[in-house]
Amino acid sequence: MTALPVFAYHPDPVASGSIKPSDAACRCCGQKRGYVYAGVPYCEEELEDALCPWCIADGAAHAKFGAEFTDAASFPDGIAQAVIEEIAWRTPGFSGWQQEEWLGCCGDAAAFLEPVGFAEIKARYPRAEGTLITYIVQAMGVSGGAAHRLYEALKRDSGPTAYVFQCRHCDNQPMYIDSP
Repeated sequence: MTALPVFAYHPDPVASGSIKPSDAACRCCGQKRGYVYAGVPYCEEELEDALCPWCIADGAAHAKFGAEFTDAASFPDGIAQAVIEEIAWRTPGFSGWQQEEWLGCCGDAAAFLEPVGFAEIKARYPRAEGTLITYIVQAMGVSGGAAHRLYEALKRDSGPTAYVFQCRHCDNQPMYIDSP
């Protein structure tokens, strides 16, 4: 298999589950390249599990099908239009339970790392507990013991799920929680 293209705002789309190994031919370029986008792009055609990462990265999937991989309305205010277009048109998105949000930091979009549950947070993001408890209390309006129970109930593959980003300019890891 050929090395995957580099996505500045989604550095490891295989680990995040957005790109997966596949023997399928890409509907855009017709090649079998060993990987496909695991999500469903926003477009008129049905393209689930049908686009290779190379056609996403070079914009061919967007040009041919009008495919968008992240809703342009899901970005915080102040993100440059060129960055929004790079992520929406040329970067693998990710699947959430409701409407995905693409977080930002330092005036730029942050890089999406992965969806996580309590086990992944403890193993890979131990500094995140305070960030997530604050999010649960302030953004979700859940407090006290219920906030800690929600935090401990987070699961990667069955909601509620936390979504981890990495600022491209500082060591901040913005996160949010979504549930079915």
